[in-house]
Amino acid sequence: MKKILAFAGSNSKNSINHRFVNSVVSRIEQHDVKLIKLTDYEIPLFGIDLEEERGYPVDIKVLKNIIEEHEALIISVNEHNGGPSVFFKNITDWLSRLDYKFLEGKKVLLMSTSPGKRGAASSLTYFKDVLPRFGAEIVDSFSFPSFEENFDQEKNVISDEVLLLGLIDVLSNFEQALEE
Repeated sequence: MKKILAFAGSNSKNSINHRFVNSVVSRIEQHDVKLIKLTDYEIPLFGIDLEEERGYPVDIKVLKNIIEEHEALIISVNEHNGGPSVFFKNITDWLSRLDYKFLEGKKVLLMSTSPGKRGAASSLTYFKDVLPRFGAEIVDSFSFPSFEENFDQEKNVISDEVLLLGLIDVLSNFEQALEE
């Protein structure tokens, strides 16, 4: 049994990415999954002057320690105006300053969703390119389009059968990679 850390890269209190990742992790039975909200951590906007004057925020150290305790991560990233959210990029900026290889040895399932037809694909692509620099092994990825149309929010499940089958396949690949 592996320990998996899951979260959304969004700072919205009504984050569809958090609802999505919550639904996805509810399908995992063979591993110990911890779902967190990054908004529970107080992390200021990164700046070299702030880093030099105050050092690293306590909550960045706490978050790094939580990541270290897990073998794998499931991350669902959001998108703002066709690009990665500043909120999650800021967190990765701080973490990489504290320890450039903060994801070393971590297997990652990277996901995204949005209300639009592209499912935050630009943000997903950005983080697929960036996270390996910090040591992550991106095992698989999944972009979930048109959240409101394809997700039953009352039941907390994917309502589109084709997308559900795609997610099941991606989750299977991820869980298989955890055993390697």
